[in-house]
Amino acid sequence: MSEVEFFATPGYGVTQAENMHYSQAVRIGDRVEISGQGGWDDEFGFPETLEEEIVRAFDNVERTLREAGSTWSNVVHVNSYHVLRDETFDDHNRVMVEQFRKRMGERRPIWTESGVTALGHPKMRIEIRVTAVD
Repeated sequence: MSEVEFFATPGYGVTQAENMHYSQAVRIGDRVEISGQGGWDDEFGFPETLEEEIVRAFDNVERTLREAGSTWSNVVHVNSYHVLRDETFDDHNRVMVEQFRKRMGERRPIWTESGVTALGHPKMRIEIRVTAVD
């Protein structure tokens, strides 16, 4: 059986491990699973604009993957959760696709996008979790 190793992303991940009793990532052999990453900073502040929040969530996915020894180039599956309003639907998709292209180039992982009424923090509008295989 493969060894299981858990990771806390420096900054917000260490805080969540201590306060909320969960890890940001787990590696089992060549597979990395990460918990949902929001567009927060290390003090759990959120940007004003939706676009900045989505980009920061992608940055946080990248930080967490790196902590577990992986990268966006190894991502095979993306789940994204969006607090959607009719007027923001196109913005969510536009920025998500821009970030996919920027961070993964021609790689096209599978993607499940879900609209939700709320996320784990009242200011959150986006949460992204991924699976990577190295």
